[in-house]
Amino acid sequence: MDRLRIQRGHIPYLSEFFHSIKLDRLRMQRIRELAIEKALFLCALVSVLTTIGIVLVLIFETLSFFEEVPILEFLTGTTWAPTYRPQHFGVLPLINGTIMIAAGAAVIAIPLGIASSVYLSEYASAKVRQTVKPVLEILAGIPTVVYGYFAISFITPLIREFIPDANIFNAASASIVVGIMILPMVSSLSEDAMRSVPRSLREGAYALGSTRFDVSTKIVVPAALSGILASFVLAISRAVGETMAVTLAAGATPKMTLNFFESIQTMTAYIVQVSLGDTPHGSIEYQTIFAVGMVLFIMTLLMNIVSMWIKERYREVYS
Repeated sequence: MDRLRIQRGHIPYLSEFFHSIKLDRLRMQRIRELAIEKALFLCALVSVLTTIGIVLVLIFETLSFFEEVPILEFLTGTTWAPTYRPQHFGVLPLINGTIMIAAGAAVIAIPLGIASSVYLSEYASAKVRQTVKPVLEILAGIPTVVYGYFAISFITPLIREFIPDANIFNAASASIVVGIMILPMVSSLSEDAMRSVPRSLREGAYALGSTRFDVSTKIVVPAALSGILASFVLAISRAVGETMAVTLAAGATPKMTLNFFESIQTMTAYIVQVSLGDTPHGSIEYQTIFAVGMVLFIMTLLMNIVSMWIKERYREVYS
């Protein structure tokens, strides 16, 4: 009996002991979760601060550039020759070349991308989709410099066989390779948007006697329009910012032209050209890199804003 009383007397102490252990474990768990939260916050903060730093550098150097070059001359001039005498700082030829490449790439990528996405979403079997989609997305993993050499060694000679007057470096060749490059983005994002359309809409259309083509073009595509349009804008934004492929294929001749078979220069190609190290740091020629980069940054930012607006404006919500 005495032993039993002793054991019973120890029970409250044992419960307090295990309770304290449990509290210690909970305390350590909270400390770990807090540490993980702070680490994740720091990771997010690094990306935000990096973006802010890039923007501040662009703004500072661009303002220094406009202290010597009138902004009106920069935005409306039709001659770009900052490294020659007399110097000209009209950025319109670079903008013209960039828009030509983006427009030409869109003409190639958008029809092929939407057609392939419709096939993968509505016509292909699961096995075919699992095979074709990864193969198509491999195109996005090819280095852009490889696309540039592909344009010079294959596409340009092919163009010159049909159009002998085409320059070796031309906008058509660059547009084709950039179109191939952004094709996976259009196809993949559009196919994801179409796959998210509820199956009940398809089944309702089939019940009314619609064909598969009718369901694809009149039900699925309109229902996924927000995602499809957003993929178009994002792909064009990617084409605007492309560097190595257009640097190798399009040439380095800034001019105001709409002839795709002439040599042109894009904003990214100019930045590469001046960044090779021959331009003195701090000179007006060096500062043109940041002025052109600011124009490119604003263009791509506006395109991303438009993409987000389209996605929200035309988004369909299904319960």
